[in-house]
Amino acid sequence: MFSLPSMRLKALIPFLLFPLMAFGQGNDLKIVDPQALGINGVVLNREIDKIMTQAIDSAAFPGGQILLAKDGKVFFHKAYGFHTYDSARLVQLSDLYDLASLTKTTAATLALMKLYNDGLFDPDKTMGYYFPKVAKGKKSDLIMRDILAHQAGLRAWIPYWSESQNKKGKYRNKTVSTDSSAKYPYQLSEGLFMHKDFKEKKIYKMIKKSKVSDDKKYLYSGLTFYLIPELVKRLTGKSFNTYLKDEFYEPLGSKTLVFNPTDRFALNEIVPTEVDSFFRMATLHGVVHDEGAAMMQGVSGNAGLFSNAMDLAKVYQMLLNRGSYGGKEYLSQATIQEFTGCQFCENGNRRGLGFDKPLVEFNYNISSVARGASPSSFGHTGYTGTLVWADPKNDLLFIFLSNRVHPTRNNSKIYQLNVRPNIHNLVYDLFRIGNKGTYTIGQHWD
Repeated sequence: MFSLPSMRLKALIPFLLFPLMAFGQGNDLKIVDPQALGINGVVLNREIDKIMTQAIDSAAFPGGQILLAKDGKVFFHKAYGFHTYDSARLVQLSDLYDLASLTKTTAATLALMKLYNDGLFDPDKTMGYYFPKVAKGKKSDLIMRDILAHQAGLRAWIPYWSESQNKKGKYRNKTVSTDSSAKYPYQLSEGLFMHKDFKEKKIYKMIKKSKVSDDKKYLYSGLTFYLIPELVKRLTGKSFNTYLKDEFYEPLGSKTLVFNPTDRFALNEIVPTEVDSFFRMATLHGVVHDEGAAMMQGVSGNAGLFSNAMDLAKVYQMLLNRGSYGGKEYLSQATIQEFTGCQFCENGNRRGLGFDKPLVEFNYNISSVARGASPSSFGHTGYTGTLVWADPKNDLLFIFLSNRVHPTRNNSKIYQLNVRPNIHNLVYDLFRIGNKGTYTIGQHWD
């Protein structure tokens, strides 16, 4: 099972690899001392170090990155721990993490926001209008606003890899093979190859055949996010990843925000995720953790993005800046408000369009973010142990990256220890008390 890092204290040393000179000209994010914002930096560092020390000692994850910014000023940016529990490689601030479902907001939703901004996408049109080949029967009349707010009645998820097998565990024809060939050119892992038509003829077909519930209550579903890359290409003439790179990532200077990171980065710059013992039968390193995204050849609206904390922060600071960053306007304020606002709070559904929101009724036991996060705040969590949260009212940004699924996804200690909300609560409370008073873990807003 897990072994504690023998170099734990060394693992907690911050690696500040991004001095001010590293930022591009006109970049809105700047590194400042916490004191400049009225925060006691000694208390801030001490208390976050305590939370992360406990988490690493408890084997909640081998390591991680944390970034905190207010008013475009980065006042905390640290790397903790190691890539894996063998303590062989310390986490650097430049290292890339698998963002998992942060892809939904940082890629798929971001693309839809741009399409909406340009008059090419209307959330009040139907799934049948945008995806006529897939949205048949009940799906054809589903409203995209309901879908993006996760209350359209769609199935939560489809295990594409297992549904490609027969009852004996053998892969069906035109799905996966143990041999590479012209028909099976896409390598999923050592000795496992995917059929060239799997995405169009299998994944899309499974989504097409999936049932729709008549119960239109909140149920988190990632199915439609698999289809958004194809929609982006159809509407813009560019591939999903090229469109995002051209419209957002490259002009923002987010060089590590990529799909299929081994095309551009060495393996030792990428943090491994799970030791897969049921599908790809290997340590997932440099390839997307999500099985469905892997079967989309690593480029999906559901999962697949990798990044470090700083490059991810640039996207969300742009959103906090009402659509502008570094002197360039990317989105209108109206577009951002449309997508990040709570769509169906009256139904008890906290979600925006694609974005997660604070619980309608706060519950510390299940919230991933601080009690003090304003109703206007938005973000998303990721299955691999990631989180991004932006609060426009307080102009506060919180990014947490980890690989809590290493070596197994069955590790739920990040939730049991409330690691992310404890850090988030700490920050809100420190801004409230400034340099006076003391902070106790578990303290909340009145």
